[in-house]
Amino acid sequence: MIRLQGVRKRYPGADIDVLCGVDLTIGDYDFVSIVGRSGSGKTTLLNLIGGLDSAYDGAIEVDGEELRSFADIELSELRNRKFGHVFQAYHLLDHLTCRENVSVAALFARGEMRRDASWVRQRAEEVLETVGLDGAGRRRPSTLSGGERQRVALARALFHQPAVLLCDEPTGNLDVETGREIVGLLSDLHRNGDMTIVAATHDEMISAAGARVLRLHDGRFVDPEGETE
Repeated sequence: MIRLQGVRKRYPGADIDVLCGVDLTIGDYDFVSIVGRSGSGKTTLLNLIGGLDSAYDGAIEVDGEELRSFADIELSELRNRKFGHVFQAYHLLDHLTCRENVSVAALFARGEMRRDASWVRQRAEEVLETVGLDGAGRRRPSTLSGGERQRVALARALFHQPAVLLCDEPTGNLDVETGREIVGLLSDLHRNGDMTIVAATHDEMISAAGARVLRLHDGRFVDPEGETE
């Protein structure tokens, strides 16, 4: 369960809030699409939910615990264990193979999440196969199409079997047909796995796939007619 109460966010030097007192509850296994134009606060909202940004007013709880109550190392461990992040720009490292990109989180694993090299290699191959890239483990990202790179980024997010998958414009850099394939993959993951998916998007295909569609406008959730909730 994820709960936001009165969440406000303003970046240093800005004159207005990016998020203006947002309230939101996301249940376990939800598929939520957050739609809105560029600058509406979608990416900021995902970063706050996923613990990538801790400078905010209000409260953000994950499984009943306020994110700001975690020390830095605890928050890092929570992100590694609980959340998988899929970014529009992929953020793949071209000096690493696809398999190494997928398993990079294993380098930072601590405690019970630490695994031996054999397990890490096998798990990376498994998630690459899950996203339809079996056999691509030794390739470099520069040799892949945009859709294939997005699949590698998705496999990386799935590596530690996260409870929550956060997707920021996952089809934003893709053509329509490739975007449709990624949307289908997200739908399959939600249907077949014990996973909550939150996707920030302006893509109608993704919003149609989500069980809940929330519209963000100027830092506030609005109903289809544009009235603040």
